[in-house]
Amino acid sequence: RMLSSYKPKNDIKDSYKILELEEGCSLDDVRNSYCNLAKKYHPDSSSGMADSKAFIRVEKAYRVVLNDLGAKQKSEPGEEEEDQFKSKSLQHRHYLSFEGVGIGTPSQREKQYMQFRVDRATEQVLEYRQQRLESRYAGSDLSRAKDVRQSKKVKITQAVERLVEDLIQESMAKGDFDNLSGKGKPLQKFSDSPHIDPMTHNLNRILIDNGYQPEWILLQKEIRETITRLRSSIVASRRKLGEPMTLSEQKQWGRICEQFAEDIRKLNKRVDNFNLVVPILSRQMVHFSPDKEILRARKTYEAVMEKVSDSDTKENEGEEGKRFGWKSSLLKWLKL
Repeated sequence: RMLSSYKPKNDIKDSYKILELEEGCSLDDVRNSYCNLAKKYHPDSSSGMADSKAFIRVEKAYRVVLNDLGAKQKSEPGEEEEDQFKSKSLQHRHYLSFEGVGIGTPSQREKQYMQFRVDRATEQVLEYRQQRLESRYAGSDLSRAKDVRQSKKVKITQAVERLVEDLIQESMAKGDFDNLSGKGKPLQKFSDSPHIDPMTHNLNRILIDNGYQPEWILLQKEIRETITRLRSSIVASRRKLGEPMTLSEQKQWGRICEQFAEDIRKLNKRVDNFNLVVPILSRQMVHFSPDKEILRARKTYEAVMEKVSDSDTKENEGEEGKRFGWKSSLLKWLKL
């Protein structure tokens, strides 16, 4: 080994020269120099100085220098003392086992750990049984409560039915049903069409007579009322600001338009809900555009202002006619 690891001093010096280093340099310097020279001479590199033979020389010099630095570090006295201390240090790996349970020798700690595992397993079994019993009794209590609620509902419905039947019999005994229109006559069919189920038709007729309306009709009515209210409110807000608008009034008008656009967005969500429940495709509605609605409000405001100005001019003309009417009549009388 000594003969194989021996390197003459001339080879070591040449290696340092090849790596462009001096003796006594650090390991980082050696690595950085080797990386730079490898990028320079490697045959796969794109540099113009690429040479395989030069790269082989650099690699051999790098190995020689590394061996030399390793031999120098081993020969330092501080390292030998540190190695001796490391070899004499105690091994604490066995104290990290058994989840840190127990004291004493490893065999004693192993026995204590086995007993600890047995105790922990028994506690877990007891907790599991307790949870099962609690869940079982809780489920039985819930089922009993449900049964009691259902029985109460049945009793209440039966009592209401008996009460209604007693009231009907009592009113019949008093003769409240004697003066009803159509007494003793057969029931008239609401529809003469043989293709319509009479029971379904009668039920629908009863619902209509009592004011029942499907959900999509109510939604349609609500949407129309909402868009009418929004249109009138934005026109009224524009009339309050007046013409022409100042800078503060323009900012206020911008806030009003933003709130109006938010209200239109909420209304479009209702339109989506309406389109999902409406049974006829031709009755579906389209979304309302905030920009178009604001433009429409402006046109409505302009039309209203034109009507107001026309009415004012007519009133002024009427007042002027009343003022000068007696003079014209006097002139006419004098001429006659």
